[in-house]
Amino acid sequence: MNILPIIADSKDELEALFRDFHAHPEIGFTEVRTSGIVAAKLREYGVDEVHEGLGKTGVVALIHGKSKGNRRVGLRADMDALPIHEATGLDYASTNPGVMHACGHDSHTTMLLGAAKHLAATRDFDGTAVIVFQPAEEGLGGARQMLADGLFEMFPCDEIFGMHNVPNGQPGKVGICKGQAMAGAAFFDINVKGRGSHAARPSESKDALMIAASLATELNTILSRNVPAQEVLVLSVTQIHAGAAYNVVPETAQLAGTVRYFSDEIYALAAKRMQALCDGFAVAHDVEITLDLRNAFDVLINDDELSDVYMQAAGDIVGVENLNPNTPPVTGSEDFADMLRVIPGAYCTVGHAGTMPLHNPEYTLDTSILPVGASIMARVVERRLPLAS
Repeated sequence: MNILPIIADSKDELEALFRDFHAHPEIGFTEVRTSGIVAAKLREYGVDEVHEGLGKTGVVALIHGKSKGNRRVGLRADMDALPIHEATGLDYASTNPGVMHACGHDSHTTMLLGAAKHLAATRDFDGTAVIVFQPAEEGLGGARQMLADGLFEMFPCDEIFGMHNVPNGQPGKVGICKGQAMAGAAFFDINVKGRGSHAARPSESKDALMIAASLATELNTILSRNVPAQEVLVLSVTQIHAGAAYNVVPETAQLAGTVRYFSDEIYALAAKRMQALCDGFAVAHDVEITLDLRNAFDVLINDDELSDVYMQAAGDIVGVENLNPNTPPVTGSEDFADMLRVIPGAYCTVGHAGTMPLHNPEYTLDTSILPVGASIMARVVERRLPLAS
């Protein structure tokens, strides 16, 4: 590993920051403590400007290079946690019951702070680094909120780069997928309103629970019977709620879940079929069924050229033997995709020794990757904004 010297010397500081963020997780748009620490550290590092409150709790900093060229390169990290009760047993485990950094956004925040410290100290680049700490990535629309608040109008970028940890047991392995890299996503809620009755006389009911259960099964036929075999669609019913007593046939039931896709056309097909099934079940059972389907994430598309640039920067740090420039696309989603719809850029992954999956209450990050990720992010700025020789 060729960790950048200032970042290598800051290893203990980065570890302490990470542990503090991990012990004090905050759900999207409530990252007040986290963003306050981020802003304070950025000022301590001597960045040129710090702007708070963009996207409610987001932070943006500017770092000018030794030569103040017109080009600007963005680096972005997310800050929010998940509504999960931590079960790691770590001595720095979450002190906020029911909230956990189970996706590693605490590490992303720490890495970007490390990169900012290096860039502010060395300034070995021509132009400006735009450092973006984003709130509310976990399905709450933090990227869209920052964009709506004028992120790229206030802080223009020519390109922007993001990063995610991967608990794959391969520390320091860096991968990227050119083109369509991560799925778009939508969330849905379906409400069934039937007629309740005594459970001993179900013939008097219009059983919302049974209708919802049948509808949940039927929704799975969209993939098997409507989507061409060569296309990708994931439709998962993840919640079903109905009833509150042993002797009552429930009058209402609710379904909820998610749709993942790589093609807008396939998403449109799925949306049309979901509505048709809801309408058909309503007619068949003489009940009311409403569908609320809403897009949450766009398809994340990595720019081909900038993907190569990112891998070159990563190679400077981890060595070319630890690069995988052809990782397959994944059906997970990431709202950095919304920024990439506006500004070209790329999003890579950094492996670590942990193997417990993301979004798991026992997920644990291998902190040895903190200097690795920080160095890669700093290096891509230096490569994209080289000083004249």
